[in-house]
Amino acid sequence: MKEIVVGSVAAAAAAVGRWGAAPPQAMLERMKDYGQEGAFALWDELSPEDRELLVRDIEPVPESSVSKVEERLPEDKERWWKKGLKAISEGKLAVVLLAGGQGTRLGSSDPKGCFSIGLPSGKSLFQLQAERILCVQKLAAQSSDSPNNTVPIHWYIMTSPFTDDITRKFFESRKYFGLEADQVTFFQQGTLPCVSADGRFIMETPYKVAKAPDGNGGVYAALKSRRLLEDMSSRGVKYVDCYGVDNALVRVADPTFLGYFIDKAVSSAAKVVRKAYPQENVGVFVRRGRGGPLSVVEYSEMDAAMATEINQSTGRLRYCWSNICLHMFTLDFLNQVANSLEKDSTYHLAEKKIPSIHGYAMGLKLEQYIFDAFSYSPSTALFEVLREEEFAPVKNANGASYDTPDSAKLMLLRLHSRWVVAAGGFLTHSVPLYMTGVEVSPLSSYAGENLEAICRGRTFHAPSEISF
Repeated sequence: MKEIVVGSVAAAAAAVGRWGAAPPQAMLERMKDYGQEGAFALWDELSPEDRELLVRDIEPVPESSVSKVEERLPEDKERWWKKGLKAISEGKLAVVLLAGGQGTRLGSSDPKGCFSIGLPSGKSLFQLQAERILCVQKLAAQSSDSPNNTVPIHWYIMTSPFTDDITRKFFESRKYFGLEADQVTFFQQGTLPCVSADGRFIMETPYKVAKAPDGNGGVYAALKSRRLLEDMSSRGVKYVDCYGVDNALVRVADPTFLGYFIDKAVSSAAKVVRKAYPQENVGVFVRRGRGGPLSVVEYSEMDAAMATEINQSTGRLRYCWSNICLHMFTLDFLNQVANSLEKDSTYHLAEKKIPSIHGYAMGLKLEQYIFDAFSYSPSTALFEVLREEEFAPVKNANGASYDTPDSAKLMLLRLHSRWVVAAGGFLTHSVPLYMTGVEVSPLSSYAGENLEAICRGRTFHAPSEISF
C-alpha cells in the first residue's frame, strides 16, 4: 500500500503576525503527530519572510478567481445558458453521481438516493435528479436546430458494495424514472482496508480483512479501472458534471454552469456558497502557497483563528468559499487526474467504529476526497451560487439542528413558491407560509423558467405539487 500522507501545514497555522526563533508549537506538535516535523528542518536558516511562507502554506482564494452572484450581468447568464444548452444538445456533457453512501444518519440502511424528504409528490432524491436531467434534455433539444431530436445525457452513478444492488433494483423497479435504461451506467467505487491506530489491518473475521469504501475521491480510480473514461470519449463527451447525491436542490447538468465553464476554458470548476458562520462544518477553498493551485481544506484542519479571520477589505470571512461537492471537469483533466492519483495517492484518515473479530473497535478508515483532484488542476474557476437556490443538504435525521429532510424540504418548497409568484401565480395555505409551500415538478421547470403559461392568474394551495 502506498504511504499515507495526512494533515498539512495549514492544519495548525495560527493567524498571528511574525514567527520567532522556533516554529509555532501547535503546528510543530501537529506535524509530529504525522511524522512530518522534518518540514521545519531548515527553520533556523529561513528569513522571517520565508518562515511566514512556510507557516502560511495556504492563502485565501483571490476574489478575482470567483464569479460572484452580485457581479453577473443578465447578458452573461443568458450567454452561458445558451452555450451550455448547445453543448448538451451536441452530446458533450456527461453526469457523474456520487451515490455510494448509506442513509445511516437518516435512520435508514438504504442508499441515500432512495430517501424521500417528505415532499408533496413523495419523490426520492434519485427521482428528483433524474427528472431534472429529463428537463435539461428537453430544453437543450428545444434550443437546437433539431427540436424533435433529444440527445440523452449519459448518467454514470457510482455506488458502493453496500448500495449497488439496492440502487440498481430501485431504478429498475421505477423504470429509470423516464430515462432510457441504456443512458444510465452503474459502477462501484473501490474499498480499502481498515487499520488500527498503529497501522495494523483490522480483521473482520479470521479470514477477512475489514474494508470500507474508499471515499468519494475513489471515483477517479473507479472510472479509470472500469474503462468508463474511454466510454465517455467514445460517446463524444468533453465535459463532466460531478455531484453528491444528498442535495435536494442540486441542479444536475446545469446549462448555466456548463456555459460558464466552457467560457472560462479551465480544466476544473466548482460551485461554492459563502460560509454561513465561522464554525460551519464545511471545507473551504484555499490557494496552496503563493500562486499555487486551488484546493480544499476541511473544517477540522483549520484552527479557530484561521476559521474566524476577517478580510479587512470586504468585511467577510477571509476563508469563506465553501465546497458543496458540485464540480465540473473536462474529460481530458479527469484522465490526467486518474493517472496521477494512481501513481501518487493521498489518503485521509477517519476514525470510526469498525466491525472486528472482537466486536466493534475504534479504527481508521482510509478515504480519498473528490476535491483531491483540484491540486492537480492547472486552472480552476469558482462559481458562486445561492444556498437557498442550490444547496439543501440531507445528512441528518429529522430532529437534528441542521441538514435534515425537513430543512431541505422547506428550502425546496420556499424556492418553488417564489418561482410560482414570480410567474404570476397566487398561493393559499392553511398553515403559516414559512412552514409550507408548493412543489414544482422538475418536468415542468428546471430553474423557474417557462412557468408563466402554467401559473399566471392561477391560485395554488400549499402544500401541493404543480405538474403539467
